[in-house]
Order: sequence, then C-alpha cells, then structure tokens
Amino acid sequence: MAHYRDLLAQIDALLRPTLGEGRVADYIPELAKVAPDQFGMAIATPDGEVETVGQAATPFSVQSISKLFALVLAIQTEGDDLWARVGREPSGAPFNALVQLDAEKGHPRNPFINAGALVVSDVLCSHYAVPENAVAQFLSRLDGRRLIHFDERVARSERNHCGRNAAMLHLMQSYGNIRNPVDQVLGAYCRQCAIEMTCEELARAVTFLACGGRDPRTGEQILPAAHAKRVNALMLTCGTYDAAGDFAFRIGLPVKSGVGGGIVAVMPNRCGVCVWSPALDRAGNSQAGARALELLTTHTGWTIF
Repeated sequence: MAHYRDLLAQIDALLRPTLGEGRVADYIPELAKVAPDQFGMAIATPDGEVETVGQAATPFSVQSISKLFALVLAIQTEGDDLWARVGREPSGAPFNALVQLDAEKGHPRNPFINAGALVVSDVLCSHYAVPENAVAQFLSRLDGRRLIHFDERVARSERNHCGRNAAMLHLMQSYGNIRNPVDQVLGAYCRQCAIEMTCEELARAVTFLACGGRDPRTGEQILPAAHAKRVNALMLTCGTYDAAGDFAFRIGLPVKSGVGGGIVAVMPNRCGVCVWSPALDRAGNSQAGARALELLTTHTGWTIF
C-alpha cells in the first residue's frame, strides 16, 4: 500500500490549487451550505487494506451513489424481471429530464437517472417495510465497520424541494410503472439519498464489485458474477448521467457519482475507490473528483479497456 500512499499524495498535491472550482448542488438548500474546497480519496483492496488522503474520513451526503446499492438490492429481489420496468441504455439527457420519460411512456432509460432510481425505490417499497433502512443496513454490512446514518437535515431539505421527482413518479404511475403510493416512494428515495458515509467506507463498500460480486471480507456472494458484471457495465455507461462517455474516455473505469460530490469507482480484480469533493461540473459530477480519478488511471494504467 506504500505505492498507493505516495500516488494519493501526488494526486492531492496536484489538485490542491484548483479545489473549489465548480459549484455545489445549491438546488438542495442543505447541500448549498457545504464548503466546496474539500477533498478526500480512498483506495480499498480486497485484502482489507485501505489507503487514504485528505478528508477521506469526513462523512458526506452520498446522494445518487446510493442508487448503486439500491439497484443491487432490487436485483437480489427481482432478478432479471427488473429490466421489464427500467432500461439499460445511456440517457444522453440530464438526470432529472421529464420530456424523454414521457416520450418513452414512463419507462426510464436506466436505473441511475432519477426516474430509473425511483422505479428501483418502488421495487424496494414492495419488498421492505422501510426501504431506505434496508439500503443503509446493506451498506453497513458491506463496510463492516459501523451503522450507517442519515443526515436528517438533508433528507428534509430534499423532501421539501422534490417537485420534479414527484412529477416523474406521477407520470410513471400514469403509465402503470409505479405500484406503490407516490408519497411513500418519494419519502424512501429522499431519505436514501441522505445517507452519509466517508470515502473510506464507500471504497470498502464497493469492493465486492471488483471481486465478481463476492464480499472479500466475509466471502458472501452478494451478486452472481454475471450480475456483478452487468452492474459494472451500467456504471460505465450510465453512472455519470450525460457525461458517461466523457468519463469512459478520460477514466475508463465503472463509476457512480452523486451531487454530494462523491464518486465511487471499481477496478476489477484490484480495488474499490471513492473520491469526494463537493464542487460540481455542469453535468452534476464532482469536478476535482473526476480529475483525481483521471490522474489515478493515468499514473497506474488501470483501465477495463
């Protein structure tokens, strides 16, 4: 891990002068209060080692990173039946687009845009009494260190400013693609996005996707290897919304971002990675986080291609 330590230190030094460039997610009032010039990064290996730099132990709002773990739970419960309700294609549109959803009769392009994640939440509402708690408990199992907490202020802030997500749910409900009450699904989704974790915890939590779906800490097969491969493929093609092509071009790893400034990445057979910096680019992805991952893959040669 000494090599990783030196590499992370180099990345941190290169990024420091540019931290804070971009803007925080001010459409969620609580996230607008987060200082933009923060940065943390962690690399977790299957043997349990974690190397970090910067504010990797600072909890942050995971936001859409939670969609990855909700998707895994939905696949566990629904299997391939899930894909009858949500697609597997890049959207080429903003993550909260309504026009495309209506044109395609309430069938979201993929599970990582908001409409698709809301369908996944609806699926979880059919299987769990408190779906957001199921996602948090699942993350706690994968991390293996502590109970996962919610930032209740962020949850309330999201719930009070979720008109567009509510519109998506009502639209999909009109096409028969939402089975539970809209308020129930919306509440579960908003609280799920308000889970808070650190780079260290998320890097450990995502490592099972680098190991063919097997949790390297416990040996548990979280997903069959074939399903883990498909989740990684969706991360590569859809994990950063309409910037997914640029991320594949620059970074070449499966990734999932969130507007809290976090990005998780998977290097198959090697490690899980998480980077956090709150200032976002125009597509809603961490500006410094994307640059950090680009530097990581450039210096290591890691890529799935």
